[in-house]
Amino acid sequence: MRLLRVFVPLALIALCLWLADGRAVLARLSGLSAGWFIGAIALLNAVTLLSALRWKLTATALNLPLSAGEAVREYYLAQFVNQTLPGGVLGDAARAMRSRKGGPMRRAAQAVVLERASGQAGMALVAVLGLMLLVVAPQNVLPAASALPAIAWLPLAFLVALLIGAVPLALGRAGGREGGWRRAVREALLRRWPVQTALSVLVALLTVAAFALAARATGSALAPTTALLIVPLILTAMLLPASVAGWGWREGAAASLFTMAGLGAEAGIAASIAFGIAMLLSALPGAFFLQRTAQQAPQETAEIASPTE
Repeated sequence: MRLLRVFVPLALIALCLWLADGRAVLARLSGLSAGWFIGAIALLNAVTLLSALRWKLTATALNLPLSAGEAVREYYLAQFVNQTLPGGVLGDAARAMRSRKGGPMRRAAQAVVLERASGQAGMALVAVLGLMLLVVAPQNVLPAASALPAIAWLPLAFLVALLIGAVPLALGRAGGREGGWRRAVREALLRRWPVQTALSVLVALLTVAAFALAARATGSALAPTTALLIVPLILTAMLLPASVAGWGWREGAAASLFTMAGLGAEAGIAASIAFGIAMLLSALPGAFFLQRTAQQAPQETAEIASPTE
């Protein structure tokens, strides 16, 4: 299964390059603008910091003590693991285990699951705004869509259904379990919905802006109205299974949606690859925390094993 998760994204990217103009994609990446690219990395680091704050607030609402420094450290570590290992959730599982501090595992898991659900809800709200703009002024959002056949709308419809359906499904699974989960949803999300909404929408907007900067670094200028619609849907493709950090699926979605926006498939693939690299680089502080954690583990074990004086 792990080999499949590695093979599938490689095969999908190769297929995208074959179907599109692979040389044009490589040309865009070789001419990457450092300034725009660094801006994308900076925004993605801001996304991580705000997401860590959202996790801290969620954990605090569930009576799980979590300092700001610890939340940032563990979130960076989780991001790095999610970006480099198959599955996309191993880092989140690890931060749940490490944040329990000897308490019940259920409470730590609730904080992580609800924080991620809040993030998906924020991205869905941004996508809904994009859909509203599409209805009001379709030519300003997807200028080339009217010239495409009806079948070209299928990827967009699928991604919309995936994004909009992911949020109630996640909350339904959480809230539908034993009473502790229903209480967690009420305490962490419903009673704090203004803060949760503000943080999650801000994180989503910064992520969309980071993708737009990555696209600009490869020579594609995304109009704000277009970015509000297609970027959340491109990122939603990363939820599909059998991948590492969404690679492959994200490039395929970008190729399709950039074509509808009149920018071309090769522009979407190049922008998506640049964004994926920016995400990996923004998660590199997690490698430092991972090394420190590995160094501290034997020391902590030795302290526990040594007799007290």
